[in-house]
Amino acid sequence: MYGESAQAPAVVRAQLAANAGRVARLAERLREGPPRAVVTCARGSSDHAATFARYLIETRLGILTSSASPSVSSVYEVTPDLVGMVMLAISQSGASPDLLATVSRARSNGARIVAMVNAESSPLAQLADDVIPLAAGPELSIAATKSYLASLAAIVQLVASWARDAELAAALENAPPLLERAFGLDWSAAVTRLTGVNNLYVIGRGLGLGIAQEAALKFKETCGLHAEALSAAELRHGPMALVRAHFPLLVFTQNDESRTGVVQLAGELAAKGAAVLVAGAEVPQATILPTESAHPVIEPLLYAQSFYRMANALSLARGHDPDRPPNLSKVTETL
Repeated sequence: MYGESAQAPAVVRAQLAANAGRVARLAERLREGPPRAVVTCARGSSDHAATFARYLIETRLGILTSSASPSVSSVYEVTPDLVGMVMLAISQSGASPDLLATVSRARSNGARIVAMVNAESSPLAQLADDVIPLAAGPELSIAATKSYLASLAAIVQLVASWARDAELAAALENAPPLLERAFGLDWSAAVTRLTGVNNLYVIGRGLGLGIAQEAALKFKETCGLHAEALSAAELRHGPMALVRAHFPLLVFTQNDESRTGVVQLAGELAAKGAAVLVAGAEVPQATILPTESAHPVIEPLLYAQSFYRMANALSLARGHDPDRPPNLSKVTETL
């Protein structure tokens, strides 16, 4: 896990160069024939990337984006009318049966299939109208790291090209060295605070929510730590009842329109005695984790990279093997 997450900057750098032409051509086709909506299809870490995609597509392109429920196709054998829509399927292996069933039915029901996949010879790639290779190379650790960051980079590259957003495209080109620096940041304070805990919330909002979801998954699979990802807005409802003195929360807040509200929430929780760790802002009475500043869309990628190094160290500190979580395999064959 440590070695593969450290490869992410080089993976992203190579991926952006290799995919520039095909992404530009796909973006041109999407501008010529704009979809009615975008439907994402993914599981696990890839689904967290899809959450990021939903916020980015809706905020940058104004196109309604929603997540498909694979069980609707794979179990109930029903697929809605998807004529004029794009299905964005994201997968490391491209081999999960329920994902393939969903994509196959979506294609039969009118969707254009865009696949972001690491295994270019996979069944998913064969089903797609357009393939954007993640180009992350072999990923041996059960915990996905570089393939997740490669998925985020591919999403940003596509949306930047589709929206003709030169500023975002330039920020993405500058991301690899920032990812390198982010991996070197010292998040040992989080390891110290979380080694002995059993439960925590991971908080994000907007583009940061998919990062919170990914972090919560990694806490569970690599650290044996129960973690729940929540939007900062949702935390103020029922989940707030569990937050008492010393209750741990990891908060991600990128520098966009969502930051003010997230910082306010983190400050309120820290003032009440909760054990708040914050990435991306200064919050009184909270433990501040160092971060690299960047374009608001790029910052979540950097937070994820810093988090991966910390999660690997936390896993070891808690007596776990981050590469071999119990009861898991690399290709999850959900039926």
